[in-house]
Amino acid sequence: MKIENKIARIHSFESFGTVDGPGIRFVVFMQGCPLRCKYCHNRDTWDFQGGTEYSLEDVLSQIRKYKNYFMPSGGGVTISGGEPLLQISFLIELFTILKEEGIHTAIDTSGSFTITDDLKKLIDLTDLFLLDIKCINDEICKDLTGVSNQKELEFARYLSSIGKSMWIRQVLVPGITDHEDDLLKLKNFIHSLSTVKKVEILPYHDMGRFKWEQLGYTYPLEEVPIPTDEEVKKAKEILGI
Repeated sequence: MKIENKIARIHSFESFGTVDGPGIRFVVFMQGCPLRCKYCHNRDTWDFQGGTEYSLEDVLSQIRKYKNYFMPSGGGVTISGGEPLLQISFLIELFTILKEEGIHTAIDTSGSFTITDDLKKLIDLTDLFLLDIKCINDEICKDLTGVSNQKELEFARYLSSIGKSMWIRQVLVPGITDHEDDLLKLKNFIHSLSTVKKVEILPYHDMGRFKWEQLGYTYPLEEVPIPTDEEVKKAKEILGI
């Protein structure tokens, strides 16, 4: 396939990811994000003018260097961020080539986007979605991220309707996303979907606080504690995982 001179704005690469999909993953962290999550540990990825520009050939070259490491593990390439879906046209070009080379693809996204024809094309090219459900309670979601959860829930429904595999993830933030009623609603929502392969509770941490401070911002969850093992266990029990 002829490679067009597509350009993406990228924050960084990780050559040995083990938590971003099955097997060993080559992870590309895209630059730019429309959400304003208060617990974000990659605050430096928000600005779409940040990061570094890479051509499609540059990214493919990076991936191919590690192909012999991640392929035998049943792994592949995961696009994370920031928010990958801000750069759909680049990802369509990239995933078209990766699919031709037999490389498993995954996208870690908030799913807070309208389902357009271009997005449908990218979804078709993607093997797995790691979908971050910020909070099933819309008012809490708006306060926590700055946006409603309606588009991300509709995104999950669409993936289910076309048979596309997904993992559902939620960050457990004490006093915010750990309410039992909300976790039960999340459980019911997940059960309404037919293609969820895995559900993960990600314990909140504040390891990204220094990035906020380096950029001159006050960390929004200054007084929020790290969840205890018991709190994480309870949330998992409520979700049945």
